[in-house]
Amino acid sequence: MSGDLEVSALAINVTIPEALRWTDTRRGEAFKLTTLNVRLLPDGGLAVKAYGRPVGGGRGGYVSFSVPDSPELAALVADAASRAGELWAAHRGLG
Repeated sequence: MSGDLEVSALAINVTIPEALRWTDTRRGEAFKLTTLNVRLLPDGGLAVKAYGRPVGGGRGGYVSFSVPDSPELAALVADAASRAGELWAAHRGLG
């Protein structure tokens, strides 16, 4: 049966370690990026967007940012995806 199941989305949220965080600007407001949302695409590839909070405080909008091309961030995404796969594979079913 599992081969017949259609899973439409697999996504994880990953906290960006302090040393890898960066600031970006959107709509005139600076954001400190603290979280990555990593999605597993149907072809097995990964897509990633970054999210954070306004530097000036407040909630701000839920705005996505591109992730810079950096070996450290690429490694973080790959490691997080592998770890998520391990956790999913070891699930214990509904509680």
